[in-house]
Amino acid sequence: MKTLVAVIGPTAIGKTKISIALAQYYNTEIISADARQLYRELNIGTAKPSESELQLIPHHFINHCSIHQHYSAGDFQKEALESIYHLYSSHDVLIITGGSGLFIRAVLQGLNEFPEVDKKIEQYLSDIFELEGISSLQNLLREHDPEYYKIADLNNCRRLLRALSVSLSSGKPYSDFTKKEIQERSFDVIKIGLQLDRSTLYQRINFRVDDMMQNGLLQEAQHLKPFSHLNALQTLGYQELFDHLDGKLTLSDAVNLIKQHSRNYAKRQLTWFKKDQDVTWFNPDALQEIISFVEERRQKKL
Repeated sequence: MKTLVAVIGPTAIGKTKISIALAQYYNTEIISADARQLYRELNIGTAKPSESELQLIPHHFINHCSIHQHYSAGDFQKEALESIYHLYSSHDVLIITGGSGLFIRAVLQGLNEFPEVDKKIEQYLSDIFELEGISSLQNLLREHDPEYYKIADLNNCRRLLRALSVSLSSGKPYSDFTKKEIQERSFDVIKIGLQLDRSTLYQRINFRVDDMMQNGLLQEAQHLKPFSHLNALQTLGYQELFDHLDGKLTLSDAVNLIKQHSRNYAKRQLTWFKKDQDVTWFNPDALQEIISFVEERRQKKL
C-alpha cells in the first residue's frame, strides 16, 4: 500500500528540516499543507523553505497562487489529492507537512459540509469588525462557540467572520460542523508530530521573528501594504507591521506583538493536533527514531 507521512506540529518546531530529511531518505517529494506559503507574494513572513531547500526536494503547493486569488481548503483538498495520486505512479511514499490543521485534515480525512450563511448576517459581522475591531469578533466567538475559540486563529478576521457567520446563520456552534466521519483514502497515513518543551519552542519562535526582521520582513510588509485589505494578508506577521506603518504601533511594539501572536498561535496549533490520537510525537532532533518508526509501520502494512 502507498504511504503518506504527515509531519505536523506548531510553528518554528522544525517541520521543514524533518520533512526534507524524510523525503531524501525515501527519494520522494513533499506536499506543503501551509495556508500561507502557497501565496507567491508572501515570503519572509511565512517562513517558506529557502531556495536551497526547495532545490533539494521537489515541493508542491509552495508559491502555488497569488494573494489576489481566492483559495480555500476545499480547493487545496481537490488539488492536493490529485497531485498525490499522480505522484504515487512513481513513488511509494510521499511526505505532507504544514501547520495548517484544516489543510492537513482536508487531505487526510476530508472536509465538512457547512450550511449556507445569511448574507445579512455576514454584513452585520463585517460592520462589527469595521466599527469595533477584531476583539469584538473574538468575544462573539467565545460566546457562541467556546470549543472552536480554543483552537481558532484569533488574529485571522477572515476565519472569525466565517465561523461566526455559520454559527449565527445555523443557530449551532461552528465546531458542530467540523465533526464528521473520516473519508476513506486509498493510502496509508502515518502521522508524525513534533514537539518541544514550551520554553524552548517559545525561544525558537522569538528567534525566528528576529531573523525575519533582519531578513527584510518590514520591507516586505511595506511592499504589500497596498493589498492589506486582501484575505490572504489578514494574518500574523503582516497585520502587526501594517499597524506600525499606519502609525498605530512603534516598530518595537509591532515586533513584540508578532512574537506574542506567534506563541499564541503555536499553542492553538498544539491544541488542535493533540486531539488526534493517531499522532505519534517526537523531538524534532530525533530523525533516526522517526525513520525507524515509519519503517516499522510500513513493514506492518506490507
